[in-house]
Amino acid sequence: MVTDFLIRIALAGVLGGLIGIERQLRAKEAGLRTHVLVGIGSAMFMIVSKYGFADLLTLTHVSFDPSRVAAQVVSGMGFLGAGTIIIQKQVVKGLTTAAGLWVTAAIGLVIGSGLYEIGIYGAFLTLIVLEMFRQISNRLIGHPPSD
Repeated sequence: MVTDFLIRIALAGVLGGLIGIERQLRAKEAGLRTHVLVGIGSAMFMIVSKYGFADLLTLTHVSFDPSRVAAQVVSGMGFLGAGTIIIQKQVVKGLTTAAGLWVTAAIGLVIGSGLYEIGIYGAFLTLIVLEMFRQISNRLIGHPPSD
């Protein structure tokens, strides 16, 4: 079981890293390291949420809801995402990077819960959106989106 958890943590980090590489190559506010850490941390929170309190389930007077920890990860991502958003000369920058961090956290939670296929699909769909939509936007408005 521990090996499975280690694989989940590593996979969440790798998938977050793929998104982070795209952001770093574009010199955005959060890059490879940040996205890897968000993926790893989210997976670990989900693992501890889902399995770390299993001994409490044997107690009859204790109710347990593993989704509560996952919900707090989402709240924490709001704080981290806000740190990537910058307003300069009435132009907002960093929204896409903040959204990427948010999605990376979701991918980490999904992988941490053992839903590998969904997490991998989500990561690759995110990469497609970041790259293809940038190209589409570039063709439509003549320059890459401000983020």
